[in-house]
Amino acid sequence: MTFANPLILWALILVPLAVLFLYWMERRRQADLNKLGEPALIRRLSQSVNWNGRKWRSRFWLLALAMTIIALARPQWGSQIQVVEQEGVQVMVALDVSESMLAQDIKPDRLTRAKLEISDLMDKLDGDEIGLVLFSGASFIQFPLTSDYETARTFLDNASPQAISRPGTEIGDAIRTALGGFDDQQNSQKVIVIVTDGENHQPEVLAEAEKAAEQDVIIYTIGFGSLQGEPIPHYGPDGSVVGFKTDQNGETVLSRLDESTLQEIASIGRGSYFHATADGSELVALTSELDDLQTAQLESRFETTKIERFQIFLLGAVLALIISELIPTSKQPTSYNTWIKKSRFLSASGKMNQDTSS
Repeated sequence: MTFANPLILWALILVPLAVLFLYWMERRRQADLNKLGEPALIRRLSQSVNWNGRKWRSRFWLLALAMTIIALARPQWGSQIQVVEQEGVQVMVALDVSESMLAQDIKPDRLTRAKLEISDLMDKLDGDEIGLVLFSGASFIQFPLTSDYETARTFLDNASPQAISRPGTEIGDAIRTALGGFDDQQNSQKVIVIVTDGENHQPEVLAEAEKAAEQDVIIYTIGFGSLQGEPIPHYGPDGSVVGFKTDQNGETVLSRLDESTLQEIASIGRGSYFHATADGSELVALTSELDDLQTAQLESRFETTKIERFQIFLLGAVLALIISELIPTSKQPTSYNTWIKKSRFLSASGKMNQDTSS
């Protein structure tokens, strides 16, 4: 026999404590009775008390307490095999907010366009939950899994390069953070959608993708940017472009889409890679695949589970309480004894009347 909540069994210490408490109460009651007068007189006055009944009532209370604690610990023995079906989708979107996403090879810029596509994705999820991870040189969950799309859009609108101070593009760290955002209590398919220009600065990104695949997480990637490269703008206080990012030699830095890395990540994650386009056709293709996951029975597998037996102990506790209430605490004279006493009284009364009349 095993227990689902074994820590609750520590509460069984209440049973011996309750025994000690009842013993102390009995000793105190006896001491108080001895102070009232002669022990013989006290016994005669308390003849109507069912002392054995009271002891048995206490014993059944203790039994009920013990069985209730065991029931709360959820005892289990035996096993059963059942088919577990996975349905529905949990989507964690990992959005790149590094400075390279400000490049304008996709209008108005990569980041703005990416946020618009994520917002459109929410409209097409049909009630499935979505969460958002922001990443650049570090990553964090901007909002957890939710089906409240309006609130989610508010957090999405606030996503910007200023959200993370550490520069770079650490896609592997983003995958790791996204894995921590899933709800393991739900039996649904888990999906990560990585939205980035693919300029990864972390060598172990493919190893992180393999870890996600081992947990049956499907990874899709959407690449924003051009293969030729685009300069990264610097904006002035009024929001206008005042220059472009340069390297140590003063040369303009070009941000290029790294499709090969994104394709490898999607391949390892059993998903697909999509190149962001001006008409947003990649979103149609992505939502089509997500719809297939949403409506299909993704996996049926046999799962062995232990059989809960707490009902037996809970029923035992209830029966113990019922029995304790049925035990009388006072001695009631039987109807036969009562009839004999009444007969003797009537006979004595009749003799007295005869003697009086004579």
